[in-house]
Amino acid sequence: MTNVVVVGSQWGDEGKGKIVDWLSERADVIVRFQGGHNAGHTLVIDGISYKLSLLPSGVVRKGKLAVIGNGVVIDPHALVAEIDRLAEQDVVVTPETLRIADNATLILSLHRELDAMREDAASNSGTKIGTTRRGIGPAYEDKVGRRSIRIMDLVNTESLPAKVDRLLTHHNALRRGLGQTEIAVDTIIDELMAVRERMLPFIESVWLLLDQKRRAGKRILFEGAQGTLLDIDHGTYPFVTSSNVVAGQAAAGSGMGPGSLKYVLGITKAYTTRVGEGPFPTELDDENGQRLGERGHEFGTVTGRKRRCGWFDATLVRQSVAVNGTTGIALTKLDVLDGFKTLKICIGYELDGKRIDHFPASQGAQARVVPVYEEMDGWNETTVGARSWADLPAQAIKYVRRVEELIGAPVAMLSTSPEREDTILVTDPFED
Repeated sequence: MTNVVVVGSQWGDEGKGKIVDWLSERADVIVRFQGGHNAGHTLVIDGISYKLSLLPSGVVRKGKLAVIGNGVVIDPHALVAEIDRLAEQDVVVTPETLRIADNATLILSLHRELDAMREDAASNSGTKIGTTRRGIGPAYEDKVGRRSIRIMDLVNTESLPAKVDRLLTHHNALRRGLGQTEIAVDTIIDELMAVRERMLPFIESVWLLLDQKRRAGKRILFEGAQGTLLDIDHGTYPFVTSSNVVAGQAAAGSGMGPGSLKYVLGITKAYTTRVGEGPFPTELDDENGQRLGERGHEFGTVTGRKRRCGWFDATLVRQSVAVNGTTGIALTKLDVLDGFKTLKICIGYELDGKRIDHFPASQGAQARVVPVYEEMDGWNETTVGARSWADLPAQAIKYVRRVEELIGAPVAMLSTSPEREDTILVTDPFED
């Protein structure tokens, strides 16, 4: 028995919801360790769809403990609203089923406003990043700048006015520079007091809680958001999210030592998608790209934005496998490739006339790389609903095996439809 870390191997939207749901049924504790409410997971249980942004997937299953770690930035109003939405679907979130790290950073209204103002200014100059405008980046900036308001400040409110005043010294200077009105300390205090009583029952020293659960032999699932190529360090900077997304962040973002993170499962789509701005070497602007988008229903869970689509990029995923220390992958949406006469896989790039086998870190170089493709025959038979290798067309199996070979990691799970039962299990991550 082991603990499992789930990360996205591409630019997010790889289908983590279904896989995490399957794993959470087997886990005792499910932990979110980075990001904010820009994540979007859709779970379908007994025919009912649950859309989660901030809460760990375990909250919709009875008998599970959901944990939000210190690596997450939390909009308290968004969290309360998400809890209330679930209550309308008869899912009651209580302090017995959800714990929140006392040292997690809070997202405030001023963060959302700054995010939107910056993005608007960048849009006018043609340099926008494509954020979700939810204040996540500015909140992480304040965390690193050592001026953020944290969950624990809702407990000990005596020092809160001084901390808010220090925060506003920074933000009001920014607002003046952007031609905006300044914010009063009492405005932020009132904003926090409006949700304080709803938040207090969930607050916990999460590092201590997780250590106790580990010692008791409980199965712990670490649920990542976004994807490796959006990592602040290892992604396509500056078109990235504002946190570390890679598997190593599961330790830093939860307070559990890295020696306890045993199996890293990389969720990997059988083709490639991306939302928002930034480089995308295998992007298709033709009928194939449109077909992938239509068949894969490629629209963001949180934003509703249409996803850009392209061929599978083995070079990028191989890089993700190395950075994450991936043990095995869950290959999703194989069924979307049904009926393609020919499939292409990117096996490397050409950069300024030279062949390279990795994605460069330079923004300029990323924009200039040209994908080198390997072609494979497609298949006409359906893979929808396949639950064993015997149910798959021979050519589909060849495609999967070639992906394994190119990325340097085995397929542990293979998904062939949005239904959780339509999964071929090769290796149980909890039992590896």
